[in-house]
This record gives sequence, C-alpha cells and structure tokens, in this order.
Amino acid sequence: MATVVALPLTIPAAPAGYTKAAASGKPTAPVERQVYPAGPSYISYARRELLQLSFEEDDKATSSARAAAAALKLANAEEVLFPGLGEEQEHKDLLAADPKEWKKQDHYGVLGLGDLRYTATDDHIKVAHRRKVLRHHPDKKVDHDDGFFKCIQKAHETLTHKDRRRQFDSVDWNIADDVPNPKTVAADKYCEVYAPIFAREGRFSNIQPVAQFGDDASSKKEVEGFYDFWYNFDSWRSFEWHDKEANEGADSRDEKRFTEKKNKAERTRLKKEDNTRVRELVDSVLANDPRIKRIKDEEKAARLAKKKGGAAPAAKKLSPAEIKKAAEEKRKAEEEAKKAEAAANTASKADREAAKKAKEAARKNLKKWKKAVATVIAASNYFQADGAAPSPAVIEKQLAELDALVELAEPEDVKTLKEEVEKAGNGEPAKAVIKAKVAALGDKAAGKFTEFA
Repeated sequence: MATVVALPLTIPAAPAGYTKAAASGKPTAPVERQVYPAGPSYISYARRELLQLSFEEDDKATSSARAAAAALKLANAEEVLFPGLGEEQEHKDLLAADPKEWKKQDHYGVLGLGDLRYTATDDHIKVAHRRKVLRHHPDKKVDHDDGFFKCIQKAHETLTHKDRRRQFDSVDWNIADDVPNPKTVAADKYCEVYAPIFAREGRFSNIQPVAQFGDDASSKKEVEGFYDFWYNFDSWRSFEWHDKEANEGADSRDEKRFTEKKNKAERTRLKKEDNTRVRELVDSVLANDPRIKRIKDEEKAARLAKKKGGAAPAAKKLSPAEIKKAAEEKRKAEEEAKKAEAAANTASKADREAAKKAKEAARKNLKKWKKAVATVIAASNYFQADGAAPSPAVIEKQLAELDALVELAEPEDVKTLKEEVEKAGNGEPAKAVIKAKVAALGDKAAGKFTEFA
C-alpha cells in the first residue's frame, strides 16, 4: 500500500501582468526540413561501410592511427629536446661500411653519437636511431641499397643491450687514451692535464662516484684518498668483444671447447695487461705529483717550526748556474733510465715471444695427443662389454673426463699417457693406464672423475 507524503511547499503568486494563454485547439502546421548525417557515430558507421570493416577491425585501425599520431607528437617533442642529433652529414667512408663487419664499425658514429659516446643516454640513442632510420630507409633510396641501414640497426641493437654496450665501451678504439709523460708536464699544469685522464679511466669503475684528482690546493687527506682509491681500483672492463668465433660449420665439440678456452685465456691476458697499465699510470703520476712535494715541504716546515718554536727557515735560493746544473743532471738521469727501460723491454719482449711460441707448440701437441687417446677409447667401445652399445651419457662422460685429465696433467705426462695407452692396446689395459694417470694427479683429481677413478 503506497504512502502519501505531504511536502511543505508553497506555490508563489503569479508575476504581475501574467495572463493565461488561450488554447487554440489546432496543432502547428508541419514544416519540411533537410536532415544531414553527422557526428562520430555516423563517421564510424560510414568508415566501416566504405572499407568493409568489422567492428573489431575498425577498432584496431583506429588504435593504430592514434598510436601513430602520438608517435609523431613525441617525435616533434624530441626535435625540441635534441636539436640536430642524428642529422649530421655522414662521411662517405661511414656510408660505405660493410654490415658484415659489424664488430669493426663505430656504433656511436653510425648513430651520430660520436661526440657523446659512453655518456650517451638511452633517450639520445632512441632519438638518434629514429632520425637515422627516417633518413636512410631503403624505400627512400633510388638504388634501394640497405647496407648502411643494416649498420644503423646493428648499432641500435648493440647500444640498447646493456651487456653488449658494455663490451663495446670496453674496447672503444675511438676514444683517445694517450697519457703524457708525467716528467714532462709542468707543475702548474699537472692537475689540469691529469684530472680529465683519470675521469676518463673512471668510466670502468665498479665503484661510483670515482675519486676526483683535485687541484693544486687539494689537502693531504684529499690527495691520499685519491691515490688510495686508484691503488684499489675495481674495474668492470672486459674484452669479450675480441672473442674469436668457432670456424663456420664446425661441429667438433673439441674445436668449440678449444675456441672457448682460447677466448677465455685471451680475455684474462688482456684484463691483466689493463690492470697493469692502470697501476703503472698511478705509479708514474704519484711519483711526479708536485702536490706530494708541497705536502712534504709543509709538514717539514711545520716540524721545524714546532721544534724551534718559530717559523721555518726559508729555502735556499739557487743561483742560475746551480739551477742549470741540476736540470742537466736530471736530464741525464732520465735518459739513462729510458735506455735501461728500453733494454729491459726488448729483453722481456723476446722472452714473451719465445714463451708464446712454446705455448702454441705445446697446445698443438696436446690436442694431437688427446685425440690419439680418444681414438683408443672409441676403438675400445668406451670400455663396455662385448656386444653392448655405449650410451650417449657414457660417451660424453668419458670424453669430458679425458678433457679434465689433459687440462690437469703436465704436457709431458699427457705425451706419456698417449704412448702408454697405444702400447697397452684396446680394452681394459688401456683403461688401466688412464686410471693410473688419474690416480697420479692426487688431490687435483678429487671429485672430478668417476669413469676413470
């Protein structure tokens, strides 16, 4: 049952001069008007009819158009952010770069980031790549040459991949890394010359921010802090970019392992050389740093003043003849040191070459001897019972243990192993020889062998 609610409303009086309209009793005469279809709904309908699209297809087309408009708007905004980036005229040698030689190309130079290099941000790379693509797309060229376009794509792929960019930055040959001899740098220019050099080297530091070189007025604490940092320098620099690829089409497991092992050894060597280079740089800069002499003089003066209870005596002023004599003695000492260093370098270079040749010869022989032992193992049916086919797991395990044995043993022992295995013949006698060599390794073989344990 409905409930009636009375509202306390009061209807106001009619305004002065109001008269009630008289009812005519007749409807208004009809008027013919032209109606035009319009509005977003009609436009969507017409588009679907004309293009024969379903609702789903029309929605996708509309979304794509909106995305393209947003991209164009973003591109226009980027024009303001980085004017001229990626729009410079490329040198003809750069345009003629072979995309197959992508490991030799300057990826920053291809994208027009040669001035920024390792300081380029992700936004710089993104904008430069887009502009290069718009300018060098094959569809915009008469001859449809896509060589440089492929270089652009490879540069973008490299610089947007964190690990690959680090590998390239690690060996970027386009960064000048010359270091002047500290002995030839004037004292008043010392900090000006070496501050940017250490800032450049600091890009490889795992610890950021890097200790700054400072200036002529740096305190003892600041100078010592700088050298403490660099004597404990922790570098992320790697040299994978120089890795050699296995021969194309090679399916030999030994060859691939050998290539990988060789690459690892080369990276270790280059890393060691780079650490030595940085250490020698710090040593030479420290040995000639005029701030060290200044600090020592200040400390000496302070000690004398404290001892005598007054100011330290002024340093003796040398005569022009004494200054000239001291400079001549210093020059002679430097020349003798250079000659001694050159002689040492010549001798060490010859030793390194001889050691390298010996190592290469031993490596070739090791490969040959290991192959001979592997041939005996295969001829012995991998030491399985007569008529039993060895499983892939057994084959893999025995060959892997042979690799480990060759790696742990001395070259002469591997040669002896090859001779004794061939002399013993196929089957259990050969296996016994291999087991004896494993046992002779002692603790080095602990936990690494099961088939030949």
